[in-house]
Amino acid sequence: MLGGDGTVNEVANGIVDTPCAMLPLPGGSTNVFCRTLGLPDDPQDAVRYSLAAIDQDLLKPVGIGSVNGRYFLFHTGVGFDAAVVEQVERQGDLKRYLNHPLFVYAAVKTWLRHYDRSEPAFSIEFHDGRVDDGYFAICLNTDPYTYLGNLPLNVAPGATLDRGLAAVTLRSLRSSHLVKIVIDALRPPAGVTANKHLDLRTDLEQATLRARRPVPVQVDGDFIGTFSELEFRHHPNALRLARTDLLNS
Repeated sequence: MLGGDGTVNEVANGIVDTPCAMLPLPGGSTNVFCRTLGLPDDPQDAVRYSLAAIDQDLLKPVGIGSVNGRYFLFHTGVGFDAAVVEQVERQGDLKRYLNHPLFVYAAVKTWLRHYDRSEPAFSIEFHDGRVDDGYFAICLNTDPYTYLGNLPLNVAPGATLDRGLAAVTLRSLRSSHLVKIVIDALRPPAGVTANKHLDLRTDLEQATLRARRPVPVQVDGDFIGTFSELEFRHHPNALRLARTDLLNS
């Protein structure tokens, strides 16, 4: 199927737990999931990769995540980044042409006017503890989180299609802390590391987020609304996929 991350997500939601296999081809602006699979940006070249995966018997079941019953392939964002996506989607006619500059503009605008940074917005409970002062969280099924042009933002290298979910929770939205996180994320392969301002968990089977006020949520880059409670779950071997990331060189 040819499409951007939103289209790929919709298809995946329709074929989870069926014998159908998904062969995504890049057709959007950023194509995070296709690039995570090692596919080139050119759809014709991507077709050749997919055919090679079939020839090498690489149609394999992989794990995916879900939030409140909706499946996601690479991540769900709660809080600030979802508010940015909401602002971008309000100018959807410009997204195709401006793409990354539009996201940068929306991020600055959201920071200044459209996201409450005065106090923590939610708590998240894990099997081995909880975070009570979350401002912004990302639940990941793969890494990188996204791309800035051709540069990947690696926030949870431990998140792969063959492991459980990862969760990154920011406990501060001070600009100095965010700048450090972005700089760390641009330094592969380590990515960001846990500290007193950032909680990082890997190999999660489930997690529960409870908000003090409704928080914006985006799934695989699409804004889906505001929520007061979110249930995250990992679903191993739920989707058959052309594993072009495993192709022999």
